[in-house]
Amino acid sequence: MSKVPQFTRRTMLSGAAALLATAGRVHAQAPGLRVATLDWALLETLLAVGANVVAATELRQFRQVAVEPKIPEGVADLGLRGTPNFEVLRFTRPDLIFNSNFYAWADPLMSRIASVESHAIYRPGESPYALAEQATLAIGERLQLPAARRMVDELAARLDRYRSLFAKGDGRPVLPINLGDARHYRVFGSDSMFGEVLQRTGLKNAWTGATSYSATAPVGIETLASMPDAWIVLIPPHPEDAFQALTESAFWNALPAVRENRVLTIGSVNPYGALPAASRFADFLAEGFSHGGNG
Repeated sequence: MSKVPQFTRRTMLSGAAALLATAGRVHAQAPGLRVATLDWALLETLLAVGANVVAATELRQFRQVAVEPKIPEGVADLGLRGTPNFEVLRFTRPDLIFNSNFYAWADPLMSRIASVESHAIYRPGESPYALAEQATLAIGERLQLPAARRMVDELAARLDRYRSLFAKGDGRPVLPINLGDARHYRVFGSDSMFGEVLQRTGLKNAWTGATSYSATAPVGIETLASMPDAWIVLIPPHPEDAFQALTESAFWNALPAVRENRVLTIGSVNPYGALPAASRFADFLAEGFSHGGNG
C-alpha cells in the first residue's frame, strides 16, 4: 500500500474554519453596498468576504455544487446564468453588479440597472489562481472589506503548509476528475483551479494533455489504465448511477489505484470557482490523504 502523509482532521478543518469564521464576522458588520452577480466564482468570492449580496443565479444548484460559502437568506435567485431574469434583478435594487467575461454579453442590459464591474478569473493562458487573487483584492478594495486581504493571505499561507505536509507523501501524481457517465470523465489540467492547487502544494498533475478552459471532456474511462501510478481524485457532483456502475465494474476494480487504495472521493467543489473553491479542494485533499484514500 502506498505511503501517504499523515494529516489530522483538525489540520484540514482549521483552514476551512478560518475562512468561514472570516465570512461570518464580516456578515455581522454593516451591509454596505447592495451587490449582485451572474458568475458563480464571483458569487463565492463576494460571500466569502462578507459582501451584501442581494441577487445571484442558480442558487439551488450553487448550494449543491459549490456548497460553501453559505448563501444568506433573502438573496434573490435570478434564474439561469445564461438567461437571467433582469426584472428580478431590477427589483432587488443593486448598487453594483459584478460580472465576468463569461457573461459579458449581459453588461449593456445590466448597466441600465446599476453600474457593472467586470473581473475575469478564467482566461486562456492565464493563471486562474492569480486572477482570483486579483479579483478578490479588487472587490475588497471596491467594497471596503478588509476580509478580502485576509482571505488571500490566509489561503496562501495554508497552501504553503500543505506543501510541506504533502512533501512527506509518496510523490505520486494526482488525477482530478469528474464523472460524466460510467464510461467518460472530465479531467482538470494545469490551467484549472484544481491544477493550480496541486502545483502550489507541490503535487504533480497526472494529466499532461491539452485542455480547453481548464478541463477536457469527454475522456474515455479506459484511459485511466494509462496512468497506473496516479492517485485518482473523484470530484462530485457526478450522476449517481454512473458512479455506482463504474465502481462496481471489473475494469475499475482492476485499476492499480483502486487495488492499492489510491482513490479519493471528496466533497463537491465548484470546478470553475475562485479562492473559496481552491481552499475547499486543498482541504479535501489533506483530509483524504489523512485517511489513506478511498475517502
